[in-house]
Amino acid sequence: MEQQVLELLAATLESAADTRTNAERHLEQLYTNDAFPISLISIASHTSIDLPLRQAALLSLKTFVLRTWSASIDEFQGVVTINDATKDQVRHSLLALATSGDQERKIVSASSYVVSKIASVDFPDQWPSLLPTLLHLIPQSGEGQLHGVLVVLGNLVEDGFDEEQFGKSAIELVRCIYNIATDELKKLNSRALAVSIFRACFDTMELMYQTDKASVKQFMQEASDAWTPFFINVLKLPLPPIPTEEQEDETESGPWRGTVALKTQVVKALDKIHRTFPHLLSQHTLQLFSTIWESLQAHVGPYLALYVDDNRQGRLEDADRLPYTLDFLVIEELDYIQTLVGSITVKRELEAQIAPEKLSKGTFDGTWIAQIMTILVGFSQITQEDEGLWDFDVNVFLSEETSETANYSPRNACSCLAQKLCKYPVLDSLLAHTKAIYEDASSSARMREAAIFVLKQILDELDSCSKDVDPDIARAYLHYIGLAIHESDDFLRARGYILVSRLTTLPSTGLLDHVPDYARQTLASIDQDSSDVVKVSCIRAMQEYLKTLPASSAREFQVQTVAAISNFISAQDLSDLKESEDLLDTLVETLRDAIMADPSLCLEHPALDVLFTMASYGASSFQTTMLVNEAFDSITSSMAAKGPESYAQLCAKVLPTLTGALDVGDMTSENALSDMAVSLLSSLAEHGPRPLPQNFVAAVMPKLYRLLFSSNEPILNQSATVTIKHIVSHDADQVFSWQDPATGKGGLEIVLLIIDRLLGPDVDDASAAEVGGLTVELVEKAGAERLGPYLMQLLRIVAVRLSTAEHASFIQNLVLVFARLALTNAKEVLDFLAQVQVEGGAGGTGLEVVLRKWLENSVHFSGYDAIRQNVMALTNIYKLHDERLASIQVQGDLMVDTSTRIKTRSQSKRTPDRYSIIPVPLKLTKVLISELANPLSPSTPGLQQNQFNGHSEDEDDEWEDEPGIVDLSNPTTTAELMAVMDESRYNVRQFDDETQTYLVEFFKQASTEADFGDLYQGLTDEEREKLHQMEKISNQ
Repeated sequence: MEQQVLELLAATLESAADTRTNAERHLEQLYTNDAFPISLISIASHTSIDLPLRQAALLSLKTFVLRTWSASIDEFQGVVTINDATKDQVRHSLLALATSGDQERKIVSASSYVVSKIASVDFPDQWPSLLPTLLHLIPQSGEGQLHGVLVVLGNLVEDGFDEEQFGKSAIELVRCIYNIATDELKKLNSRALAVSIFRACFDTMELMYQTDKASVKQFMQEASDAWTPFFINVLKLPLPPIPTEEQEDETESGPWRGTVALKTQVVKALDKIHRTFPHLLSQHTLQLFSTIWESLQAHVGPYLALYVDDNRQGRLEDADRLPYTLDFLVIEELDYIQTLVGSITVKRELEAQIAPEKLSKGTFDGTWIAQIMTILVGFSQITQEDEGLWDFDVNVFLSEETSETANYSPRNACSCLAQKLCKYPVLDSLLAHTKAIYEDASSSARMREAAIFVLKQILDELDSCSKDVDPDIARAYLHYIGLAIHESDDFLRARGYILVSRLTTLPSTGLLDHVPDYARQTLASIDQDSSDVVKVSCIRAMQEYLKTLPASSAREFQVQTVAAISNFISAQDLSDLKESEDLLDTLVETLRDAIMADPSLCLEHPALDVLFTMASYGASSFQTTMLVNEAFDSITSSMAAKGPESYAQLCAKVLPTLTGALDVGDMTSENALSDMAVSLLSSLAEHGPRPLPQNFVAAVMPKLYRLLFSSNEPILNQSATVTIKHIVSHDADQVFSWQDPATGKGGLEIVLLIIDRLLGPDVDDASAAEVGGLTVELVEKAGAERLGPYLMQLLRIVAVRLSTAEHASFIQNLVLVFARLALTNAKEVLDFLAQVQVEGGAGGTGLEVVLRKWLENSVHFSGYDAIRQNVMALTNIYKLHDERLASIQVQGDLMVDTSTRIKTRSQSKRTPDRYSIIPVPLKLTKVLISELANPLSPSTPGLQQNQFNGHSEDEDDEWEDEPGIVDLSNPTTTAELMAVMDESRYNVRQFDDETQTYLVEFFKQASTEADFGDLYQGLTDEEREKLHQMEKISNQ
């Protein structure tokens, strides 16, 4: 068996896809053989076997465990394939491998992961010896074995324990890892792993806190009191001498890596404690702030030496996922400083140090503000790695500029901290430091760029808080920024153009008179500068100018901006442009702002042609598509507002391009391009006058008809359907009089054929999501006389399709067909539906099918108009008191599971939600009550002050505000976010006064009717209270 498995594993590593697939299939066929998992562990254990094969064995074992071990694992595929005796052998053999002291950390990590997955379902019932074995091994293990034990233990704490299991072993567990962390004879990496495990304990402890606050608080306070002195001592440790690059690569467990890894884990642990249990460290807050502050000051020099003066690689983690490069440590320290600044204790101390009576000569020289500005500028310098990336790909530079990057660096952390400190007089201190830098001839371009980079972050924050900038300070900064835009360094020049646009356009700076001159300089640089980084920075800077200039002045720059962007695009490699999403977005945003200065002028220059060019290259990007749509929508609405003649001129300019794009998309099978073109056509039709320009239908309908009969793309079909709906709504006569030259069919027949296809079984819910709106529009515009026998057939098809619809938006769209008709002909709608028979499992009469779908999904309807129409239609049906409705049973209230255990996906499938069964009249009443705004609470959801902190207020008095970053990996945060979405806590529906007034009057009238008493008895206490409160308020 072992040899057979080894050969199959080798085949899974082959480059040929067929060979790999066959090998994987043969491995799956061995799942029922009890010797299979044992063979995999044996292969993984042999150090004589090549590492890739050992890793492949563990990967195969992981897949086997996930699919076949237990029904409690989410990925379980339905059959447990091995017996209990084999499982016991697997558990012990795998644990032995994970804790064997194997020198290959990847083997230890992979085997530990599988151990944790098994433990998550088997511990403690089927594997009671697991934790005692691990805790017993810790004090007697050598370094190699200790590493494996800690990796297994870390995985268990993160994924394997529930709160009850953790609670029983927490004291001994924390004591053991504390002994490892504080033992200076242990390897630094092992100590860092121990601290990482301690940090992971807080997620589970926070969950336990919700049910046993007193015990958890006492335990965590004792643990914190023991660990904090150790943490402070680690923070004070000096960094070892910086190793050469060769030394760092050769010594994975060397003093540099180990010290950085340990210090990083300590800072992460402290930050975790402050975010989950802030009160635990209250008495140490000032000492921690001072220690971290000193540590940051000590790390500026090594950081610059490694990443600014040299080009060392950063953002590195070892096989145990422990960060070990200095940039990671600096990020954690900067973020932790940001957390500590929220402490009232720290705030009072900082304010006391800059009190007027303590300032020397009334300046902030030498104060903590001046020192922190120096630190922020130091860490904000562009690293050699970033400079190389940005110079090579301007798109990467823009992604950093717009903060739309996952690459969180010390520069980004400095940005966040600078903004956090804006409550203090930071501009004065930064100005003094900037002056010193720019007047020092030996200062580097990186240092100069970093100074005004920090200034940009501060200005952004002040503007967002509507705080003024002193004009004298602004003018002083303008001098140094003016120097920057004439420097030889590309990045300094680019930063200067970005910042001068920000500074001069802030109203409080008093520099608005300078805007036209700097705008002209910026436009000139787009054409003349040799650097693409500078060019795109100038293009981005123009957005600020175009938004600030008066309309008359902005129009002056419109033509020049469009020309500059056009010239820039023509100089680019178009194949690269398709991959440069951030660059395209910047170009589109600036072009949009230029066009909106006066949309009517876009017919006189190539602005629309440039927009469509960028749209064609960015069609596959959601963000670019959205920006293009937004820009074109603004143009269309503006031109339509000027009258039919202006709109007709716009159509004459853009229709050939848009319909041509549809042809190109069809020929090249580029669905994204067709999506974009149809979306723009939809915007054009939506804003059109009544009637539309002559030949509009003839130009557009053949293309849409062909698309809807050839495409299965949901977005494309939705946009095309909406476009036709707008066309029918704006000019039904032109549609009905048009005849398709290719087929000879009239416009009405074409629309009916489109609806019939979209409602057919071959089209999925997503693709047909907008067909209901088109159907309603056609019925209302064509009328029963024009439609003749097609009307009843059309409504029958809608009812049949509704019976199989599953997507909420599609259900709403189809239901509103009957709702719109019920606004004026409720009885006729019910009579018609009673005559329709729907086949299938959910079948019955059309009345049963439609009302079930209607009432069970009404609470999910969205949109003011849709909700209003739905409410009015349901009240019309209620007023009929039709006896047929009482015999139809539908879902009632959710039968709430009182268990507090979180359901996994697999558990949800096995035990789905259950509902009571009630008659239609009662359900209808409940639905209408649900549409009433709750008079006792706001109609819109809001977060409470301590929304992301379940601890009592007295424990958090130390903190002025909540942390600026929500930890989404925190299980309590996740649970509270889900609670925010709970409709039982917040009414997430949006209400309008007209609908509410209508409902109040309806219930006033309905409550006087004899049969309302029987319905009232079937309501819940909350529903009855809602009616009582409504009556009380309406009578006031």
